[in-house]
Amino acid sequence: MERDAHGYRRDAWVEVDLRAIAENVRTLKSLTAPGTLFMAVVKADGYGHGAREVARAALAAGADRLGVATLEEALQLREDGIAAPVHVLSEPPLSAAEAIVTKSIVPALASRDFAIALSKAAASAKRQVAFHLKLDTGMNRIGIRAEKAAEFLESLRGLPGLRLEGVFTHFATADVPGDWDFDRQCERFSSALVAIRGAGFDPGIVHAANSAATVLHTSSHYSMVRCGIALYGLQPAVSTRGRVSLRAAMSVKARVSSVKRIGLGEGVSYGLIYQAPGPTTIATLPLGYADGVHRAASNKFSVLIGGQECRQVGRVCMDQLMVEVPAGLDVKPGDEAVVIGTQGGQTLSMDSLAEAAATINYEIACGLALRLPRYHR
Repeated sequence: MERDAHGYRRDAWVEVDLRAIAENVRTLKSLTAPGTLFMAVVKADGYGHGAREVARAALAAGADRLGVATLEEALQLREDGIAAPVHVLSEPPLSAAEAIVTKSIVPALASRDFAIALSKAAASAKRQVAFHLKLDTGMNRIGIRAEKAAEFLESLRGLPGLRLEGVFTHFATADVPGDWDFDRQCERFSSALVAIRGAGFDPGIVHAANSAATVLHTSSHYSMVRCGIALYGLQPAVSTRGRVSLRAAMSVKARVSSVKRIGLGEGVSYGLIYQAPGPTTIATLPLGYADGVHRAASNKFSVLIGGQECRQVGRVCMDQLMVEVPAGLDVKPGDEAVVIGTQGGQTLSMDSLAEAAATINYEIACGLALRLPRYHR
């Protein structure tokens, strides 16, 4: 294992396979029509995979643009030397207008106040700034109401320095096949586009499809698709399994820190909620819920050691978790354990850990790299 910046080795870590990222980009692009743009969404530090490294791998594999959630994330990509178009998919605060103009960031626009601030910053810099109008078609999170889109754009006509480059929306139920709300959002979006064009505006790059819609709804691809979770080889929903073959990019591993033998009825971890059914070998791994392995998953998942599944037992602690070693398996301190990934022909998925924690793979991916060192290959 590599050592961290201080020269010490953490015996729990994340590995990210950038070849899998590239393969997933090519796979997802193959679902779209020729000429359809592809946005790689790398917010939340690339869903825990490393925004800079993922962005470069995705762009090299054919992604056209990058998507983030905050101005800070966009500026970090610029500082890392990435020159591709970077979209902030939520409207930034008014104070961000100057940085957006100077660093050529593409913002979402959803209010007149931000439009005015952006116009002032653009005029001051004697530049034009491209923006994408965010429409609310039913998610009811952010955006101009779809039926007000043309009217809103009319109100911006007198503001200098602004250039409408695109119009977009976000689906609430794209992962539910045959869902009425999804169809209604599509209808509202289409009607808004007709109105925008009828008012004399070119909507430019039109986009709505997230990962689930990219896989399930080709009619929603428009000019560009935006792929986040699928980029990392994780299925957006149960409904997309079997519809597209993706390769998981993240593995989570640790080295066994302690092995001990306990007797019948002895307990393990806080609350002693697990008690040995007989003489049992317990191995401890140096990672826990502070590293993204949820406490709610306690006693509900397994890890791989020596190519065999070892059941996690007792409550997951902040910094450690314990597993029950199967009879006949020789485990010693320093042995490699796999929490997510493949070992000896066996694979444990992020989905299985998410299910154990009663959450989604998105949350697990984002949390696992908060404290664990991350290595790219």
